[in-house]
Amino acid sequence: MKISAASIALLNLVVGASAFAPMQTANSNTNDRYNTELMAASGKMNCRPIGIGSAAPETIITNVDLESFIETSDEWIAARTGISQRRVLTGDEKLRTLGAKAARQALDMAGLSAEDLDMVICATSSPDDMFGDATAIAAEIGCTKATVGFDLTAACSGFLLASVTAGQFLSCPGTKLQNVLVVGADALSRWVDWDDRNSCILFGDGAGAMVITNQGEEEPGLLGFSAHSNGEGYGDLTCLYNGDPRPISTPGEDTILSSGKYQKLEMNGQEVYKFATREVPRVLKEALEAADISVDEVDWLLLHQANIRIMEIVAKRMGMPFEKVITNLSSYGNTSAASIPLALDEAVRSGQVKKGDVIACAGFGAGLTWGATIMRWG
Repeated sequence: MKISAASIALLNLVVGASAFAPMQTANSNTNDRYNTELMAASGKMNCRPIGIGSAAPETIITNVDLESFIETSDEWIAARTGISQRRVLTGDEKLRTLGAKAARQALDMAGLSAEDLDMVICATSSPDDMFGDATAIAAEIGCTKATVGFDLTAACSGFLLASVTAGQFLSCPGTKLQNVLVVGADALSRWVDWDDRNSCILFGDGAGAMVITNQGEEEPGLLGFSAHSNGEGYGDLTCLYNGDPRPISTPGEDTILSSGKYQKLEMNGQEVYKFATREVPRVLKEALEAADISVDEVDWLLLHQANIRIMEIVAKRMGMPFEKVITNLSSYGNTSAASIPLALDEAVRSGQVKKGDVIACAGFGAGLTWGATIMRWG
């Protein structure tokens, strides 16, 4: 079962229209593409994150490795992106295997078993199975038949929107759900053009997972969020269907069907860069307002790991020192829906992020979609 980002609005039927209602916003940007966007926002949800995990493939492709088959250099890539290497799936390796490994780590940190999970949400745009990986991940880690699993597609914003979706399920009135596992996993190395030096340098593969619960006496941990989408900009980052003609012999003239195939990932890098540096600071401020928290109360800024320059500009526009930015971009590249939980896992396990720390998270990417959530860890 697979849920698109746009379909999240259907959750109004479960959690109430005021919490997740899409509405048109009047954006001050003079670019008409952003005058028809949809927005959803909410304040505190009665749940909190208690476990995090991550996994990445063993195969590493460094910038120096790329020099051997495309016209580029380590210095050029590092200076413009902040990336030094990326990890990629090879051969028969499966994305859902990474998702299951990350899930087990998150459960172990949370002190729960797979049987304690009521729901598994997998945020991915590149599943092993076109119909989704959530149920396969749930089965692999040992969930019961009572566990609900589904995929959510929102590209690089996927983990953030999946976390908010989990929070809505856990905090809606009368809910019987107690624990939800959110997985962010992507393998965009399968879809990039490895002859295009502008895109293949950016992406890597990986998975991250987080357990969210509404149990215990702790204060709420999902403090507020804001999210937007605008299909007018979808052409800036795409992986479009491009099937081959497949005639079948039907009475009269043949019927021409289409045999499934997708193009390689295509990105207008300049437009995505301008979009991210413009919209991410705005949506972070909206989420802070929804959470009734000031920038000064934020301990860490955790952005989708796409480009170090984007992180620097967003931090500056938020009035936050770069020392408060969590990043592992150099080691993994852009892992799409996996980037936020992968970076958070390393920050928690290293002791950088401690229980009670307030983290401002933001994701942005294809769709175009973008959003932010304010989280108190632990």
